Amino acid sequence: MNNTMSYKGYTASMIFDNEDKIIVGRVLDVDDIITFHGKSVSDFEKIFHVTVDDYVVACKQLGSVPEKPASGKLMLRVAPTVHAAALKAASRRGISLNKWAEQAISFASRRSAGQRQSRGQTGTQQGTEADRK
Repeated sequence: MNNTMSYKGYTASMIFDNEDKIIVGRVLDVDDIITFHGKSVSDFEKIFHVTVDDYVVACKQLGSVPEKPASGKLMLRVAPTVHAAALKAASRRGISLNKWAEQAISFASRRSAGQRQSRGQTGTQQGTEADRK
């Protein structure tokens, strides 16, 4: 059974609250906390749509960009020599290029985030060591 619902690229969890007899929803995979509830599935769906639409409007009114969940698809263009080196590195580890790239990006993003936190920085004020080379 699928306990989620999607709308405009956003996915919400659906949890039945037996005490209050409502379906509680939370938009998943975004840092912003977006919750709502409905008394029936059709009510839940309508309120979910309104909640997402209101979130997008509120972000625009505040001058920010609404956070969108990542799709997991990433298209990169790199120099052929970088592509070849990545293929070789993945092969040496016995994994696919996609898996190798996922691990490399995950490692670099965690490391970069840790460096910013230790320096008290936010955003991408300074790149990783590899970016500066």
